[in-house]
Amino acid sequence: MVAFERYFNSLRGKRIAVLGLGVSNRPLVRLLLEFGCDVTGCDRTPREKLDAEVLELEKSGCKLRVGDGYLDGVEADVLFRTPGMHPGNPAIVALKERGAEVTSEMEVFFGVCPCPIIAVTGSDGKTTTTTLISEMLKAAGKRVWLGGNIGTPLLPLTRQMEKTDFAVVELSSFQLMDMTRSPARAVVTNLAPNHLDIHKDMDEYVEAKKNIFRYQGASDLLILNADNDITDGFAGNGVTRKFARLGKGHVCLDGGFILRGGEKVLDIKDILLPGVHNIENYMAAIAAVEGLVSDEVIRSVAKNFGGVEHRIELVRIKDGVRFYNDSIASSPSRTIAGLRSFPEKVILIAGGYDKHIPYDVLGPEICQHVKKLFLGGATGPQIRAAAENCKEFDPEKLEIVDCGDFESAVRAAAAAAVSGDVVLMSPASAAFDQFKNFMVRGEFYKKLVKEL
Repeated sequence: MVAFERYFNSLRGKRIAVLGLGVSNRPLVRLLLEFGCDVTGCDRTPREKLDAEVLELEKSGCKLRVGDGYLDGVEADVLFRTPGMHPGNPAIVALKERGAEVTSEMEVFFGVCPCPIIAVTGSDGKTTTTTLISEMLKAAGKRVWLGGNIGTPLLPLTRQMEKTDFAVVELSSFQLMDMTRSPARAVVTNLAPNHLDIHKDMDEYVEAKKNIFRYQGASDLLILNADNDITDGFAGNGVTRKFARLGKGHVCLDGGFILRGGEKVLDIKDILLPGVHNIENYMAAIAAVEGLVSDEVIRSVAKNFGGVEHRIELVRIKDGVRFYNDSIASSPSRTIAGLRSFPEKVILIAGGYDKHIPYDVLGPEICQHVKKLFLGGATGPQIRAAAENCKEFDPEKLEIVDCGDFESAVRAAAAAAVSGDVVLMSPASAAFDQFKNFMVRGEFYKKLVKEL
C-alpha cells in the first residue's frame, strides 16, 4: 500500500475538522469523504454567502459549521489548518490541548508525495522562481507538478505522481509556520518585512520561513541569497549553495553573464523578463536545477519565457502610454523591484490594505523613480509620508495625488499620462481592503485599462 492510501485509511473512524473551506481545502474535504471520514468543515463565511461548491460538499456528507462562532465547540481528532489561520488561534490551541493532531494539506502532501520536492519561499520573487524551475524541468523532458501557494492543490493529484516526477512547490510563511517536513531542494529568494498583520513580529516571520530547510537531511540542497543580510546568515543541515548578483556566490553575475561554479550559463541579454530582480530569480532557479537541467535548456527557457501574470505584466499600449500590471506587489520591497525595472521615471499607482509593515524604505525609491504618484487605500497616507519625509523629496519633480480608492487612482493616473509614459500599478500593499486578493485586483486594473 502506497503512503497516500495508507495515510487516508488511517483516518477512518476519526473526527476530522477542516478549518477554512477555500480553494486548497475543498479537494481535501472531497478526499476525506471519499475515504469514509467523519468530516466537519469550518468557515467564517455565513451560510447565505456560501458558494455552490461548498454546499455540494455538505450534500456529499461534510458537516458545516459556518458564520459567526464557527469555531465554537469544535471537537476533532485531526485538525487541518487553512494557511490563512495562525496556529496560535485560541480555538486551534484549545483543540491541540485536548489531544487533536494539527496538520495541513501541505504537511500531508510532503509526507505522502512519491517524487522529489523542490520548494521555494521568500518575501519576493518566489512565484516567478518557482515557475522558472518548473519550466526548466519541463523543457528538459521531466514530468512536473506545480503547486502549493500557486496553481492547483497537489494532494489530490498525488495518486497520479511517479517516483521519476518532480513536484515544484511555492510555500508561503503561513503554510510553513507549523511544517515539520522539508523538501529535497529548498530555495529562499530573499527576506524583508512582510505579513506583519498576521505574524506577531518579524522574528516569527523569519522562523516560519526557516521551516523550508529546518528538517532537511545531510544530502539535501539549500539555495540562499547571499546579497540579502537575513538569508545570507541562514545555516542548513545539508549542502548549501548561494547565489549573488552583487557579491560572491556559487551562482553569480559577472560581465553580463550568470555564472555557475565559474562557468558561463546565461547571457542576461537573453532574459525576456524586465528588471534586475528577475536576474536574481533566474540565478536562484539555475542553482536549484543544477544537475537536473542542461545549460542549453536554461538558455532556451530564458529566450521564450514571458513571465507570470500580475508581475510587471504589460497590459496595453495606448496613445504611446505603456500600462503595466504589478498587482503581486503587496510589499514595499516588491514595488521597489518593479520601479527599478524601468530606465525612465514612471507614473505610479499605489496603496491598499495595511499589513502593518514599514514604508520608510519606499520613500527614496519613489523620489528617484516616480514623477507622478497616485494613491488610494489605507496605506496611501503612509506612502505619501515616506516620500515627503525623505531628503530627496522635491515637490517640483514629484506630484502626489490622493485619490481615495483604487479605481479613482487608476483613472487619474491614466488621465495624467502622455505619449512615452509608463503607468505602473504596483501598490506596495495587499488588496484586501477592496478586493479578494491581488489577482482580482490585477484583473480589475486590466479591465479598467482596456476600457480606456
